[in-house]
Amino acid sequence: MGEFDYVIVGAGSAGCLLANRLSADKDVRVLLLEAGGRDDYFWIDIPVGYLYTIGNPRTDWCYRTEPDPGLNGRSLLYARGKVLGGCSSINAMIYMRGQKSDYDQWTALGNRGWSWEEVLPYFIRVEDYAHGADDLHGAGGELRVEDPRVSWEIVDAWREAAAECGIPKVQEFNRGDNFGVAYFQMNQRRGVRWSATKAFLRPVLKRPNLTVRTNVHVTRLRLETREGLKRVLGVELRAANGESAFVGARREVILAAGAIGSPQILQLSGIGRGETLAALDIPVQHELPGVGENLQDHLQIRMMYRVQGVRTLNERANSLLGKLAMGLEYLVFRTGPLTMPPSQMGAFARSDPSQPTPNIEWHVQPLSLDRFGEPLHPFPAITPSVCNLRPTSRGHVRIKSRDPLAHPAIMLNYLSTDVDRKVAMDGMRFTRRIMAARALAKYQPEEFKPGAEITDDAALVRAAGDLGTTIFHPIGTCKMGNDPDSVVDDKLRVHGIQGLRVIDASVMPLITSGNTNAPTTMIAEKGAEMVRSSWG
Repeated sequence: MGEFDYVIVGAGSAGCLLANRLSADKDVRVLLLEAGGRDDYFWIDIPVGYLYTIGNPRTDWCYRTEPDPGLNGRSLLYARGKVLGGCSSINAMIYMRGQKSDYDQWTALGNRGWSWEEVLPYFIRVEDYAHGADDLHGAGGELRVEDPRVSWEIVDAWREAAAECGIPKVQEFNRGDNFGVAYFQMNQRRGVRWSATKAFLRPVLKRPNLTVRTNVHVTRLRLETREGLKRVLGVELRAANGESAFVGARREVILAAGAIGSPQILQLSGIGRGETLAALDIPVQHELPGVGENLQDHLQIRMMYRVQGVRTLNERANSLLGKLAMGLEYLVFRTGPLTMPPSQMGAFARSDPSQPTPNIEWHVQPLSLDRFGEPLHPFPAITPSVCNLRPTSRGHVRIKSRDPLAHPAIMLNYLSTDVDRKVAMDGMRFTRRIMAARALAKYQPEEFKPGAEITDDAALVRAAGDLGTTIFHPIGTCKMGNDPDSVVDDKLRVHGIQGLRVIDASVMPLITSGNTNAPTTMIAEKGAEMVRSSWG
């Protein structure tokens, strides 16, 4: 395939933006590689289509986590996008920047240039906010942010109940301190999913200096050592037909394969923990013990309540007439339940007064089901899921085979610390206070998961393990920093290897407060600027 100036591995939220920005310089050649296929599946555009894209081998890598002691031995489906647009083509579409304190913590760890004040301009630059520009929002950028196009009586009542419990009603999040309760805003345009492909890639596909290849799997990086300095030469590939090839990078290889894919590629290339590589007889090209470590994710605990005298999605989705009505409303108006993300209402609060900033978040859904992919229950219900925004549990991503197509081991170690178990219990008890508030009384909420009879600490922790599930926010496996366990510096350059960067969610040293897609886009925008400035 010859040589390019920049080779970008992964066409997800970060990769699509990087391809856009770097190919804006007509004097360079850019190659964007995607192991998955094109994003031309019918259900990608329709927001509720995540029900048919997550867990679907056509659009999802369908990873599974290792059995987790904190989840009472359970293994979870761990969805990652397998198409152009990556996870932005199958995710919840929720636009959530996180909080000011998240980024200020990054700088406190020694990462220069990553404070809230310094990253905010990059959020604003890429944004096309439905309500126009102000000091915290942008207009005219590529990433569309809109309000929801459906509302629910039971969700509105939950908002009033949260306010009764001290969580103020706010118009939106994303202003630095998320304390409050509001409907989530989403990456949609008039009721249609607005993925990274639509935002950043499709508008520039005709640039003669940009090449995009799908169904091409990067098997390893090729390195050389000259005069004691290590440098990446390019990437080795395997196409869908089994043919292998090499493509050179004159300037840089940029890994944008995400918190699972990027460490996997590094490890397959002999870059990582010596013991992990030695166990598979992979020669160590560059010892970096932090590769694949520091995995963090948000665990949501899905408490469920039957309600009376109000319609929820359960009844509508279980009725043929209801399904037809929802489909017709979407076709004609682009409104209604088919525009819904998995969760509609959000709330942020402190699990106890000692917390310096909100450390728990609710995702509220006017529905209930036993587990993702199964039918909704046949009775009206609401699911207020609560999650710990700052988990102290740490996991890892480690390859199990030299085969680049084999899935790595994904170990989350959820609820493995006393702090995380306490926050889980406090969050569940806070949820019960909200559900017992006056605003919800007329709907007679009745807890059936885990059950009101479960009250003592040990039982609540067991229930959290039974009900807890991922919100698909893995980060941190190539963390930014200057400590011995970091993988990249604050310019996102891999320590000790010239011409190699990682620019995706894996570089976050600590997880942000909420959904991670918007922060990943910000990282890519800032990272693209760093790349271009390095080459004048």
